[in-house]
Amino acid sequence: MPGDDAFRQAQRRVALAMALGLTVTMGWLALAVALDAGHPAQPLAERLQAALRADLFVVGWLAAAIADVARRRFFSRDDIAGSAAGAASRAVREAAAILQNTAEQVVLAVPVHLALATVMARPTVALAALAALFGAGRALFWLGYRRGPGGRALGFALTFYPTVAALGLAAAMLVLGRDA
Repeated sequence: MPGDDAFRQAQRRVALAMALGLTVTMGWLALAVALDAGHPAQPLAERLQAALRADLFVVGWLAAAIADVARRRFFSRDDIAGSAAGAASRAVREAAAILQNTAEQVVLAVPVHLALATVMARPTVALAALAALFGAGRALFWLGYRRGPGGRALGFALTFYPTVAALGLAAAMLVLGRDA
């Protein structure tokens, strides 16, 4: 376990990365909503299609994470028998952790994107921005995972905060009966 100084330093790195992720999220989503403003409202079917198209990209990250675990197991004498056969190698444990986090993020993002599409009259640009932030976040999380909490925090933030912001926006629009 790291000492208090190392722990505090890790906390600072994570907090800074999370703050940056929140700032980027708010900027991107504000820009997306502004770009969609003034366009005519889309029929519900088109809005749902836009969400499903954007979420193909989101679900693609889940498929990539599953494939990465499978690839690592296939090429490892110690891991090919699967997780029930014994302790996994470090590489498979890391890939499985990335897979688990990605699955959690996808499970939250897809229904939120669909909900946003049902309450927002013009969600196409916002949904594209959400999918782009998700992809950037997953790439940064994956690449930074080995560098520890500070290395993966921005990636986590760019995946999680946009979804939470979209959830809040959809809930507010539903309660207030307004379009963004």
